[in-house]
Amino acid sequence: MCSDIYNNQTPLKNKWRISPAEEMPVDGPREEESEQLFLPWDRFSAWLHCICVVGFDLELGQAVEVFLNYFPIFHSIFQKTSICYLSFPDSNSGCLGDTQFCFRFRQAASRRSSLGCFWDHFDRDAPVCLKKDLGHFYGYVYFRQVRDKSLKRGYFQKSLVLISKLPYVTFFHSLLKLIAPEYFEKQEPCLEAACNDIDRWPMPCPGKILTLPIMGVVMKLRIPTCSDKPGTSQLVQTTMSDSLVSIVLPTIHEVDLFRCFYPVFFHIQMLWELVLLGEAIVVMAPSPAESSDTVLALVSCIAPLRYCSDFRPYFTIHDSEFKEYTTRTQAPPSVILGVTNPFFAKTLQHWPHIIRIGDMKQTEEMAKQMKVKKLKNLKTLDSKPGVYSAYKTFLNKDEDIIKQLQKGVQQKRPSAAQNAILRRYFLELTQSFIIPLVSDFAPETLQRCTISPPQLKHFVQEEFMKTLEKAGPQLTSRLKGDWIGLYRQFLKSPNFDSWFRSRRKEMMQKLEALHLEALCDEDLQLRIQKHTEVETVDLVLKLKDKLMQAQREQLPVRAGTMTKLQAHIESVILSLPDDLQGILQKPATP
Repeated sequence: MCSDIYNNQTPLKNKWRISPAEEMPVDGPREEESEQLFLPWDRFSAWLHCICVVGFDLELGQAVEVFLNYFPIFHSIFQKTSICYLSFPDSNSGCLGDTQFCFRFRQAASRRSSLGCFWDHFDRDAPVCLKKDLGHFYGYVYFRQVRDKSLKRGYFQKSLVLISKLPYVTFFHSLLKLIAPEYFEKQEPCLEAACNDIDRWPMPCPGKILTLPIMGVVMKLRIPTCSDKPGTSQLVQTTMSDSLVSIVLPTIHEVDLFRCFYPVFFHIQMLWELVLLGEAIVVMAPSPAESSDTVLALVSCIAPLRYCSDFRPYFTIHDSEFKEYTTRTQAPPSVILGVTNPFFAKTLQHWPHIIRIGDMKQTEEMAKQMKVKKLKNLKTLDSKPGVYSAYKTFLNKDEDIIKQLQKGVQQKRPSAAQNAILRRYFLELTQSFIIPLVSDFAPETLQRCTISPPQLKHFVQEEFMKTLEKAGPQLTSRLKGDWIGLYRQFLKSPNFDSWFRSRRKEMMQKLEALHLEALCDEDLQLRIQKHTEVETVDLVLKLKDKLMQAQREQLPVRAGTMTKLQAHIESVILSLPDDLQGILQKPATP
């Protein structure tokens, strides 16, 4: 097998085939069926899209040395070049040793995965922040640079990169810590072993405790679900049978918010507003690790609301969107960029919000700098950490959280505790903000009607604003300020647009489910007595459409509803003439 998978740009195995998973029911596989549905490398491709090894060539610069992927067609040459540049730090001066970071890039058009039905099923149960990224890939990098006099350049420089659709940053960084050091020592045989181990893993199914063997080590973790209470984590407990488990991951995706925001934590509330409103932000950091962690922290600070604009944890001048994001002919787009190249200090100087991060290891020195540094709009940037922006916050500054975190620093409170305090603060702030919107989207009472489709009331901005006086965020948040102004800006943002569409879809599915249950309780035989033959046929066709929609969208109906509705349809069909029965009893085409 080694010769099969270590051929550049060659899929791991079975070049052109469709998995039986493509033919599975829309509601996903049953436990007893799942093992029979997988072909070799199905499980591997559920976790990873490909594995790359990027090295430095004296003549070519960064170049892909190993490219292991599942699909026969992967990225364009241009995208592979982008991956090469994104896999190395912009400036290597401060990156001696091992460095881990991540990047994100746009996906080129490609054919649908043979695991599409599995993804639809598993993705439905994932929280919004962990759903598979449809338009982008994530790259998780383990970069090593060490002195080596035997090489012409004097340094060994190489990156092992995992490309995935899954935003499980903590998990993949932990995985790389196991695979990369072994690979740098043993080369290809190590990757072959790792690929075989990964292809024996269970699917990344939300809500289940997963044990994942990898190169003689066993990792244990749980992928959160959309039904988990926000702000809580289902701790993965070790048991007596876990004698072989080496690593238990308490989280698969969360970064340390306090560590990332510590250089600028006097301005955390302002940063929350900027992210909430989808403002253009650039993070300038000394290394890709600090850049990517800070961008991921920003994106996650408005959870459980999903950040819906583009974000690039690590962005370089070689990126395909470089011209698009740095042009001065139009306003900066709604995007968060993480950069390390000093060139960006000039190129992105016109951006409205710039966060400069120093070396996160020098925390005490940074805290002192931030205590005396005032937030102001600067035409030129100096080297000091800080937030540079002319933005005026809508909400008054919350001094309590600043004092609480400062006290924690003075008392040397554990970083995990500081992180938990800050994460809880952001969660409560976002929930206070979003609750009035959620309440406004509560579905109207469903009319018990068998044919008329259910309706949601239209969202009217001014009517919503009037409700805030009595049912606004002041009921759950102690913060004062211009909440109305903040809502007005938010309603113009990409984050609201995406939330609105997602919430409306969710409410419509609930209404459709209630509608189906109402249909099941309807005496259809009595109703069709008043119908003409044409009207009865029309009713049957509409009921069949309803049934197919419920199966396709997995509507949240009571147990037995689908069976009962199918029985109603068959009963109505039997009341029609034989010729129509023959036509209507034919299976519907999906």
